[in-house]
Amino acid sequence: MSDPAESSVTEPVRPLPATPVEPEQKKSGSDLPKRLLSAAILIPLVSYVIVIGGLPFLAVVLALILLGQREFYRLIEDKGAHPSVGFGLGAGAALTLVQYFGSDYQANLLMTATLLITMMLQLGKRQITEALSSISGTFFGVFYIGWLMSHAISVRYFFDAVASRHGESQVTALGIDPSTGIFFMFFTVVSVIGCDTGAYFGGRAWGKRPLAPAISPKKSVEGAIVGVGVGVILGLGCKAFFDFFWPEMSVALSYTVAGVMALLLSMVGIVGDLIESLLKRDAQVKDAGRLLPGMGGILDRIDSNLIGLPVMYYAMLFYTFIRVS
Repeated sequence: MSDPAESSVTEPVRPLPATPVEPEQKKSGSDLPKRLLSAAILIPLVSYVIVIGGLPFLAVVLALILLGQREFYRLIEDKGAHPSVGFGLGAGAALTLVQYFGSDYQANLLMTATLLITMMLQLGKRQITEALSSISGTFFGVFYIGWLMSHAISVRYFFDAVASRHGESQVTALGIDPSTGIFFMFFTVVSVIGCDTGAYFGGRAWGKRPLAPAISPKKSVEGAIVGVGVGVILGLGCKAFFDFFWPEMSVALSYTVAGVMALLLSMVGIVGDLIESLLKRDAQVKDAGRLLPGMGGILDRIDSNLIGLPVMYYAMLFYTFIRVS
């Protein structure tokens, strides 16, 4: 008679394979009214915390990260893997706090420590045959949601980040002041969400050629083109709006650079949306969650900005470095 403990160690446990997605049944109603209602609530709230910054801004970013991470870990669990959820959420929260109260350098050190601790935690588990899926799933959740989304703090407080590198006097001479991060946040979110919205309506109106049929059959090339165009237009519109009302916030970007940045943000926003669609496709779910009526989960809303925010931050760091040099 075999020992149950021995059996639990020798039998491999692997993530479940992906299965073909069944065609979705058409719904009698549309999610658009629910989307608009959710947007009417979220837009003023997000705008308010971006402007006031401080601890309320930190709290919102922290909430988005933790909720998004939990949705992500559920996707992994649906595949049969067992990530270290508690540690992953704690690491995601710690990264956010270090970005706010510390520096990029300290956050990089914490990311390295997170990977090392994730691997060491696996050594203490009785079930060792799922080590690869557990370690990779846990760490990817911290990186994909926690690390990438924590760049919202870096963008919002861009002045502090560049002033610590180049000195306040040089940075101020470039037109960057403590309020510039407010404009950078709005510019990023408006460009990315503008592209997402344009792609949605453009795809419904003119979509014919699938953009990535194996990942998301409903996304079309035509929708992506419309989305990028809308993202660029709204990004430039955001720049013009700030130039008119609060020019001290937006003077750091010329219209040429703003146009290039809006184009870049729109394109990476599409990539971010496709990445999340790929994960959901593999987990065989339509939405990552159901927290937001008509919109799905938190991860469904922040997927594009997960890529857009780091791109905005590092692109502006590079642009500032060139101008200082």
